[in-house]
Amino acid sequence: MRRTERLFQIIQILRRHSRPVTAKDIAEELETSLRTIYRDMRELVAQRVPIRGEAGTGYVLDDGYDMPPLMLNAHELEAAVLGAKWVASKGDDALRRGAEDLIAKLTIAVPKELQPVIVDAGLTPMSFRKVNKDSCDVSLVREAIRTQQKLFMTYQDETGQVTERVIWPFLLAYSEDTRMICAWCELREAFRHFRTDRICEIELLDSRFRERVGRLRRQWELERRARREAEEACEQKTGS
Repeated sequence: MRRTERLFQIIQILRRHSRPVTAKDIAEELETSLRTIYRDMRELVAQRVPIRGEAGTGYVLDDGYDMPPLMLNAHELEAAVLGAKWVASKGDDALRRGAEDLIAKLTIAVPKELQPVIVDAGLTPMSFRKVNKDSCDVSLVREAIRTQQKLFMTYQDETGQVTERVIWPFLLAYSEDTRMICAWCELREAFRHFRTDRICEIELLDSRFRERVGRLRRQWELERRARREAEEACEQKTGS
């Protein structure tokens, strides 16, 4: 790998992480020596790339750093196109159009020699399950997550019971055939999951929820982990 490519890859690695990344981890990923990484870090700092940290503690790239013009290799382009095609096949109408527009923009932005990777892509997502059709405008859910706004909805559960809810959405999960809203539910005062094909009515409210989306997501993940650990402990106890 040429040094210019390695410097770019180091920036990419740092952009991937919100926590400090050690030179050892970077060296292992790029299959080079620690001495080389330390030298590259000094070069990046000299070029005024806003990297904080030092040997032994790890490195962090400051938020808001502007990347150089689009520089993607064939593997990265294939990953982007395959992901965009999957989104186009699974997302709502607005997300599908966004995925198609992304592929079109990539085709224009990349060098000519890489355009066949997109135009003649040999990768495509395939599904053997029927996708459950959304019964609401899912773009409102994505907007609520971005703007941290509450959602009002009427929801029909698997038994057919309909309830009215005000929720704080923080995650929209896509599976092979279903989309699931993960949210804090004011009615139950707990985290709940809602399938987008069971929503009867949905409305974006003017009021915002007080907890940040990232904090809600972390609390939800902690609860899920604790529940899994409790279930595993119970299974082990039963098995013994």
